[in-house]
Amino acid sequence: MKNYTITVNGNVYDVVVEEGTSTGAPVAAKAPAAPKAAPAAAPAAAPKAGGAGSVKIEAGAAGKVFKLEAGAGQAVKRGDAIVILEAMKMEIPVVAPQDGTVASIEVAVGDSVEAGAVLATMN
Repeated sequence: MKNYTITVNGNVYDVVVEEGTSTGAPVAAKAPAAPKAAPAAAPAAAPKAGGAGSVKIEAGAAGKVFKLEAGAGQAVKRGDAIVILEAMKMEIPVVAPQDGTVASIEVAVGDSVEAGAVLATMN
């Protein structure tokens, strides 16, 4: 068996592939694991009122807000977890796409979110 990491539309999957015999049979792939981490967000067109930042941090998958790792005004580095989502009993960190300061947190622990929902903003 071989392990591969595959990225599809920004979602990272760990895939285990069993090697077939030399009979020409196709190689069967096991079901991929849930996404490891949500993709980084793209910059917003314009900042929202109320102190929101110019960079949106969006959910890469639907789930429930499990934990807030950063708060408004906190300095973060690229890759630092901002929000932890829970989906299918897995914790999925949503990370800062760049160094900066968290401007706002748009969700609370326990909130259900859809993929693409804005979780936080930063400058």
